Amino acid sequence: YGVVSYADAVNRAAPAVVNIYTEKRVIERYRNLSNNPFFRHLYNNSNTPQQERMQKTLGSGVIVDSSGLILTNNHVINGADRIAVLLYDGRVTAAELVGMDADNDLAVLKIELDNISPITLGDSDKVRVGDVVLAIGNPFGVGQSVSQGIVSATGRWNVGISEEAYRENFIQTDAAINPGNSGGALVDAYGNLIGINTAVLDEYNTSSGISFAVPAKIAMESLRQIAQHGRVIRGWLGIEGGTHPRTKGIVISGIYPNGPAHVAGVRPNDILTHINDEEIEDARQCMELVNKLIPK
Repeated sequence: YGVVSYADAVNRAAPAVVNIYTEKRVIERYRNLSNNPFFRHLYNNSNTPQQERMQKTLGSGVIVDSSGLILTNNHVINGADRIAVLLYDGRVTAAELVGMDADNDLAVLKIELDNISPITLGDSDKVRVGDVVLAIGNPFGVGQSVSQGIVSATGRWNVGISEEAYRENFIQTDAAINPGNSGGALVDAYGNLIGINTAVLDEYNTSSGISFAVPAKIAMESLRQIAQHGRVIRGWLGIEGGTHPRTKGIVISGIYPNGPAHVAGVRPNDILTHINDEEIEDARQCMELVNKLIPK
């Protein structure tokens, strides 16, 4: 009998996964006497002596283009003064921040190196519950590691990662994702990229087996727009509303003055049922239809 192994998938994907190290200047007040009752009042004073230190973080990233473009998480590099990338072959280089997509917790970096190995892209639209997946990253800074699990759900939203819940669309997996894995690759059983590991459900500071990844298709569209425009351009209707209890669609509860919906004649209490002849089921699907209208 043959041994069941995902070694070929790992060998195919691992060279494209990098470790990311950042440094950020942090100004803080001296606290060595803050617990002394004779000096405590000094530490609420703006004149309290300050010190500067470098706060270090770590994470992971994925090389997705031979030009040196890397996808990672926004929270991995946000506010960093220096970003360094450690490649699979041991090379270390500085990285430039190209742009961010805060709604999807994504960032795009650029490195200038030859002989790099971009990952092979999979079709995240075809991911099914029960598919075997591998998470590749740098958990706790121990070095590149691989964990295995299955897809637990697709299309997860309203999980609290984005300020606008209806913009969320995550792959849920039970593959172990720990601190340092953020920004790493979620690949299928053949080593193709299907997601960027982003977050783990950790309400009680324990491993819950519930992790989330941004689908590769969404991540690559964010990268395309950031590389082209320096930012992500999303559709906007300028409405507030909710689902209707007896029919599909969105009940308009508020209109932003001079927004697209207001200019088009939409008014409060209207029910939005279709966009370009496509039926609307909820707010998330509504925004997906609106984003389809954005020119590529």
